[in-house]
Amino acid sequence: MGDVILVYKILPSEPAKFDSVKAGLEKLSPQRIEEEPIGFGVTALKFTAIVPDEGGKQEELEAKIDAIDGVGEKELLKFSRSM
Repeated sequence: MGDVILVYKILPSEPAKFDSVKAGLEKLSPQRIEEEPIGFGVTALKFTAIVPDEGGKQEELEAKIDAIDGVGEKELLKFSRSM
């Protein structure tokens, strides 16, 4: 089948949780994590992962992200097949 590239924008529930959210995301073995300043002291994390193009893999990843203490909001920014 192949793989898909998923890019999420993740906001901590509060600025004090930023480091714990970032550490939790790093445990998920991402391809990349970038910090994106939003304003007023808020920084979002752009989380890029590659998962197999199989049923349920995206949902599994999202469940793991949601389980990280301090994750407030997440938005799927990009979904594409890897070449």
